[in-house]
Amino acid sequence: ASTKALLQTEAGAVIGTVIYMSPEQARGTTQVDERTDIWSLGVVLYEMLAGRLPFEGQTKSDVIAAILKTEPPHLTRCATEIPSELERIVSKALKKDREERYQVVKDLGLDLKSLSKALDVKTNPDVVPVPVPKPAPKSFTKLGAMLLAATLLLLAVVVARIISNAIHDRAPIDSVAVLPFTNMTNDPDAEYLADGISGSLINDLSQLPQLKVIAQDSTFKYKGKEIDPQEVANALGVQAIVMGRIVRLGDNLLISVELVNARNKTQMWGEQYNRKAADLQAVQGEVARAIADKLRVRLTGAQEQQLTKHATENPEAYQLFLNGEFFRRKGRIEDERKAFDYYNRAIALDPNFAQAYVRLAEEYHRFAGGSLSDPKDALARANEALRKALELDDTLAQAHAGVGRLKVNEWDWAGAEIEFKRALELNPNVERVHSQYSYYLTVMGRHTEALAEIKRAQELDPLNMDLKSDEGLALFDAHRFDEAIRQLHHVIELQPDFSFAHYFLGASYAMKGMYPEAIAEYQKFSSLEGETTENQIYLGYSYAMSGQREKALAILKKMKTTTDYVSPAELAILYTGLGDKDGAFQELERAYAAHDLQMQYLKVEPHYDSLRSDPRFADLMRRVGLPV
Repeated sequence: ASTKALLQTEAGAVIGTVIYMSPEQARGTTQVDERTDIWSLGVVLYEMLAGRLPFEGQTKSDVIAAILKTEPPHLTRCATEIPSELERIVSKALKKDREERYQVVKDLGLDLKSLSKALDVKTNPDVVPVPVPKPAPKSFTKLGAMLLAATLLLLAVVVARIISNAIHDRAPIDSVAVLPFTNMTNDPDAEYLADGISGSLINDLSQLPQLKVIAQDSTFKYKGKEIDPQEVANALGVQAIVMGRIVRLGDNLLISVELVNARNKTQMWGEQYNRKAADLQAVQGEVARAIADKLRVRLTGAQEQQLTKHATENPEAYQLFLNGEFFRRKGRIEDERKAFDYYNRAIALDPNFAQAYVRLAEEYHRFAGGSLSDPKDALARANEALRKALELDDTLAQAHAGVGRLKVNEWDWAGAEIEFKRALELNPNVERVHSQYSYYLTVMGRHTEALAEIKRAQELDPLNMDLKSDEGLALFDAHRFDEAIRQLHHVIELQPDFSFAHYFLGASYAMKGMYPEAIAEYQKFSSLEGETTENQIYLGYSYAMSGQREKALAILKKMKTTTDYVSPAELAILYTGLGDKDGAFQELERAYAAHDLQMQYLKVEPHYDSLRSDPRFADLMRRVGLPV
């Protein structure tokens, strides 16, 4: 027996709502079945998706003629986001020959379910709007009405996902990561160019406050790795990825760049450039403008000029600068010295190279902080370089931040904050500015603000271990030792050999009275970095506080006889551990007279807590200019 239930009607009668009639009903056939209902369901689906009927006319006769003779407009002409698979499903339901339609509504439902699952992979909206089904057209059988209600609910899910996908794909992109470009040339000397192009793009795009641009320290974690744009975007918290390749052929550069929408892995833009190496800055400006355009960033006149401005008009000086950037990122002391040399050589070729002066100042500051040169001389030279940079270009955010850092060293607290705020006003996308401002807020005792700035810096540079460790230090200085310990353990889990996390963890343990644990962390630091004077001092403090006085005194003797620079402000901490307050204040007075850098921490350093009730400490705070 046939599986199709045939329903008899009066011969020649046209029954039902005309717009939902199947061709066989329009012809007045005496036999209708489930396939007839599928046609009417197809009409409803089409109407829901397109916002119009598939067959229209001014009179009933016109509508019937359209049903019998014309094909409906393609759905994608009415709604461009409709998947081709959904158009196929609706089209099959509206085949004029019922032998070519879905033979049973179950098959239509299965196709809709498959499409729903495919869309679910792409997006999974929290709320699925379910439209209220229309009353069943009169042309439906009772069975058809029941099938219509069930299928409409399923279609509602499909339509909701289509809409969600369309909204998701069209949503403005306001965050981007520029990954390190790949050097396709078998020439390691061209590596600095590949790194330099991507680094410069990051700097250019970061000038646009409308975009969140991930810092180079995080993006360069992916250097030399096969990557999945979506996975990288999730790790970095961005919506778009810029990737590129470079081939160097003598004086010529072949540069390929593409912008990828990480949400659906589609290429938004791509271009190839064949230029002379001397034109590198011009190419970078073109790429930056193209990316801004594709991300629909509306540029002001000033921003347009910023993207096209050359750092220097001397191509050779620019290549020397990029070499300096290449070695600076390596981070080792010998590499820092090479970077320092390249920046100086770039300035020698172009004395008006403002960015090179900024980098030179940062190297001087590193040398001062790491006791790699005389702090007073290095900081004076840093100040001179920054002053020159700002004379050449007052809009350089990192130059203002550098001046702010120097003013902290000079105990000009109000002047420092003015410079940091000016830097953030000029460019809120530079993680280093946020981290340096956080440092200032910490030493001023404004811990909530300091931690907020560190968090912002981490958003811009999410894979930077220094920033994660700095959060631990900020918590330590806020006397939130348990939180500091948790944060520093997290850093060590991510990177077990990250030396300064062990150092700060040792200090946090010491403040909790967990001296064996503190000693173990200081020793771990020494195994990674050697016996630095500051680490030995803090180790000596924990030895003293744990009753191992002889070991503490041995360290004190060593600190008094070494030729390495020893901070008197830090040496006061060792005296504090030994219970010698007078010795501690004697060292703090020496630190005050020498304008020791560690005096900046006078207000917040927990190791000084036992001295705070002494009037001499309040007097020191007043003379340094810190709020008591």
